Amino acid sequence: MAEPRWDVQCRDPFGRDRALTVIVDRGRVVLVPPPGASAVLSAQQTRRLRQALDQAAGRASE
Repeated sequence: MAEPRWDVQCRDPFGRDRALTVIVDRGRVVLVPPPGASAVLSAQQTRRLRQALDQAAGRASE
């Protein structure tokens, strides 16, 4: 079975579309930044990231 994964859309500092990826791996939550390791999020994207992290934390503790 594939690990749970959530992609949260964002932009890099230059305005290009990117994504933060949240993965659960062996009971740990992994946050994978976009290339360049910098993400600019709107308020809505920040809420989506919070939701993804909450879901990942729940899966990681199972």
